[in-house]
Amino acid sequence: MTATRVDAEVIRRLPKAVLHDHLDGGLRPATVVELAAEAGHTLPTTDPDELAAWYVEAADSGDLVRYIATFEHTLAVLQTREGLLRAAEEYVLDLAADGVVYGEVRYAPELNTNGELTMAEVVETVQEGLAAGMAKAAAAGTPVRVGTLLCGMRMFDRVREAADLAVAFRDAGVVGFDIAGAEDGFPAADHLDAFAHLRRESVPFTIHAGEAFGLPSIHQALQICGAQRLGHGVRLTEDIVDGKLGRLAGWVRDRRIALEMCPTSNLQTGCATSIAEHPITALKDLGFRVTLNTDNRLVSGTTMTREMSLLVEQAGWTVEDLRTVTVNALKSAFIPFDERRALIEDVVLPGYDAAL
Repeated sequence: MTATRVDAEVIRRLPKAVLHDHLDGGLRPATVVELAAEAGHTLPTTDPDELAAWYVEAADSGDLVRYIATFEHTLAVLQTREGLLRAAEEYVLDLAADGVVYGEVRYAPELNTNGELTMAEVVETVQEGLAAGMAKAAAAGTPVRVGTLLCGMRMFDRVREAADLAVAFRDAGVVGFDIAGAEDGFPAADHLDAFAHLRRESVPFTIHAGEAFGLPSIHQALQICGAQRLGHGVRLTEDIVDGKLGRLAGWVRDRRIALEMCPTSNLQTGCATSIAEHPITALKDLGFRVTLNTDNRLVSGTTMTREMSLLVEQAGWTVEDLRTVTVNALKSAFIPFDERRALIEDVVLPGYDAAL
């Protein structure tokens, strides 16, 4: 393996793994346009290219709350069985086209119940769509394994209900749980009953923390709620001074708690100032288990290939670095150990060798 920089086409062929990617933030622009027309929902524009540009511009505000507000239009078209089936199937096919071999897709089923579907029916429908996508991808020679994380929205009151669904569907493709939504002012500890239930039932979970709020949010997610991974976690650097780790940062690194880092998204929400100075590089160099993710592909106008390319071009990452974060993601995926090991040994490592 050579420590050389590689072009985007080589990066596109590299096997990838993504742990932090929202279903309702990754629809195809043309799909949003078509589904909105069927639903009678008004969009900022009905031109797919213009809509894609609108999403990126609207989200590029430096504010997490404004960023989240862009989901109004994607959620509006995900209230029917047909919309959810199509979005889920296309989600898988888009990952496969980007070279992703393992992905975890997350969404909050309570946000898809404005039509006639219950939360349970939403989960059943999304799983059906994901299965169809995986079958098509495999038939095309680009297999991708996709697991689902169900989200509870931390500012609402249905988190426990979502956790119950994660337990109920854990043998039907749901591999874990998350809470999402506005972090500041809505502490994860408000939902301790949900996390206690997940632990009792041996369902792993991650928590959005250390993005819009700092170290107290990270401490609470890990030490109070018991999260196995951190969604984003960029503000963990506030516990690192001149390379010396504080107790919380040391805990995260030493216990190999994965950081689900999303560079482009963090620029949009004001959590980072540039790709070159994004904390992911410093944390990687300090030995943290960093993973690279897209967060919301439509909203951020990105892909895994693009995220990798930006780090290569602007932060000096090498092929070894890309391989490391891919292996890191699989080591911390919420699927059984034997499946993770097989993906690493049989797919990722040979794939890197073949691409180069």
